[in-house]
Amino acid sequence: MTFIRSERYAAVFLLIAGVLGLIVANLSVGPALIEAANVHLQTGLFGLDLSAKHWISDGLLAVFFFLIAIELKRELVIGDLNSFGKAALPALAALGGVVVPAGVYLLLTRGSGLAAGWPVPTATDIAFALGVLAVFGRGIPTRVRVFLLALAVLDDLVAILIIAFFFTSDPQLQYIGFAAITATLFGLTSRLLKPRSPWVLGRRAVWPVIVILTLLGIATWYFTYLSGVHATIAGVILGLVMARVPGGRTHHVLEPYSNAVILPLFAFSAALVAIPQVSLAELSPAFWGILVALPVGKLIGITLAGALGSLISRRPRGSKAGLKLADIVMVACLGGIGFTVSLLMGALAFAGNREVVDEATLAVLLGSGVAIVLSAVVVSVRARQYRRAAGTLHPAERPSTR
Repeated sequence: MTFIRSERYAAVFLLIAGVLGLIVANLSVGPALIEAANVHLQTGLFGLDLSAKHWISDGLLAVFFFLIAIELKRELVIGDLNSFGKAALPALAALGGVVVPAGVYLLLTRGSGLAAGWPVPTATDIAFALGVLAVFGRGIPTRVRVFLLALAVLDDLVAILIIAFFFTSDPQLQYIGFAAITATLFGLTSRLLKPRSPWVLGRRAVWPVIVILTLLGIATWYFTYLSGVHATIAGVILGLVMARVPGGRTHHVLEPYSNAVILPLFAFSAALVAIPQVSLAELSPAFWGILVALPVGKLIGITLAGALGSLISRRPRGSKAGLKLADIVMVACLGGIGFTVSLLMGALAFAGNREVVDEATLAVLLGSGVAIVLSAVVVSVRARQYRRAAGTLHPAERPSTR
C-alpha cells in the first residue's frame, strides 16, 4: 500500500473522484443518483437520521479529521510547531490565508444575504496541496514542504474551530458531557499501547485494546452527533487525546484507506451537482465570492502575511534556511486549493438552500482547479530554478548553447 500513502497519488485520487462525480451528475442518470444520495433513511436507529451523503460527510470524514488531529498533535509536540519561533511564520501566513479570503468573499457578496459562506474559501486541502508539490516540485527544498505542511495543518485547525463554533446548532450539553467522558476513556485506554506501558511489556494481546478503542471512538462520534456539534469534530477530539506513539501507528494504518476510499468517496458525493442551466449573470454572488476568494484571496493573504512574517522573524546570522519571497508565493498558490474541507463548509454554510450549495460546490471545484493549474506552473518554474542552482538539471532541461 506504499503508493497509496504517496501524496501525489492521494491528490490524483481526489481529482479523479471529484471530476467523475461532476460528470456523472450531469448525465442522464445524474438526477436519480443525486436524489438517492440525499434520501434520508428513516431507520430510527439510535436517533440517527442521515442520508447516504451525510453518512459520508458526517461519518467517514470523521476518520480524515482524526488523522489530521494526530498529525497536528505530532507537529505541536515534536514537529515544526513545537515552539513559538517555529510556529510564528506559518501561523501568521495561515492567519493571512484565512482573513483575506474571508474578506474578499464578504466584499463580493455584500448585501446579498449570503455572508454565511465566508468560511468556505478559508480552507486548504493538505492532501491536494502536498500532492501538487510532490508531482511538480522535484528539487524543492524540504524546508518549503515543511512550511506548507505547517501552514496547511494550522489552516485545518482554524477550519475545525470554525466548524465547531459556527456550525453548531442547539447544543445539547448532556451529550457533550457523554462525548467528553468517552473521549477521555479513549485517550486513557490508548496509553496501554505505548511502547513501555505495563500492558505491552507484559506481552499481552493488543486486539482487546483495539476493540475497546474502536467502541469508544464510535461512542464519542455518536454522542457528538447527538450534541448538535458537527460529528467530524469527534475525530479531531479523538486524534488529540490519543497517545502520540500509538497515534502515529494508527495514522500509518488508516492513511491508505483515507487516501484511497474516504476522501475520494467524499469528493465524488460532494461533486454530485447538476451544472445550473443559467447565464453567468444569474449565478449567485456566493459563486463568484468563492471562485475569486479561493485562488486570489489565498494568494494575496498568505503572500502578504508570510512576507511580513519573514521580515520580523529572527534567524541566526548567516543562515540561509529562511524562505524567500518566491517560495512564499509558491506556497500561497498551493494554499488556494480548498477542495475537501471547503466542500464540507459549503454544504454546512448553505444547508438550507440547495441551489446555493450546488453553486458553492461548483465554485470550490473551479476555484481549486484554477489554483491547481496556477500552482503547477509556479511550482514547476521554482523547482527548475532550484535544480539549476544545484546543478542537477536534466540535459533536456538545459538551455541550448547554439
